[in-house]
Amino acid sequence: MIDLHYWSTPNGHKITMFLEETALEYRIFPVNIGKGDQFKPEFLQVAPNNRIPAILDHAPKGGGKPVSIFESGAILLYLAEKTGKFLPADLHGRYDAIQWTFWQMGGLGPMAGQNHHFRNYAVEKLPYAIDRYVNETNRLYGVLNKRLADREFIAGDYSIADMASYPWVVPYKNQGQDIEDFPHLKRWLETIGKRPATERAYAKAKEVNPNFGQPAIRTEEERKLLFGQTAAVVR
Repeated sequence: MIDLHYWSTPNGHKITMFLEETALEYRIFPVNIGKGDQFKPEFLQVAPNNRIPAILDHAPKGGGKPVSIFESGAILLYLAEKTGKFLPADLHGRYDAIQWTFWQMGGLGPMAGQNHHFRNYAVEKLPYAIDRYVNETNRLYGVLNKRLADREFIAGDYSIADMASYPWVVPYKNQGQDIEDFPHLKRWLETIGKRPATERAYAKAKEVNPNFGQPAIRTEEERKLLFGQTAAVVR
């Protein structure tokens, strides 16, 4: 049994996509980030960075005490190694998938996240910041589109690299992007979206969060919880 501390964000979807693909037994512990659940002591025990997702695996590979993991990329890598799925076994294939997973963690996710913030959530609309992150997101889409020009998935077969990137491309409209400008990326997006496990993962999001699909920030309290954090929240 795996405990998944989750909320319906792109990083959360990565893990439900993997778990649904592999049919691993898991249970969801909702962490409503709009209400401050991410600051609860019990959550900070498994996620010291007070960010979702995080897991606690009660049956790790090889036995022993439960394994606690935070950071979505680390969780994907852990689950791939636990199951032997969605990460190639050969050296070249393995690191091809890993490097593209890290590309998402260090590039696509953070840049698209800042894009969302300044374009959609910032009270003061700063043209420089909006242009900076919309343009960088556009560049990264171009990188991924070129990568997918001669292959079905990012690292050959469907892998954790695809699961990492897919949820960050789904909201392309909110990132000021026209998916028609990226035909290979569009084909990839549609292919993954039709996978039964992807459909189940996104259905879970709607079950856990009735407001899924609506703006993440609806009140000033939520704005302060999400965007007003300092070191005090983890002391």
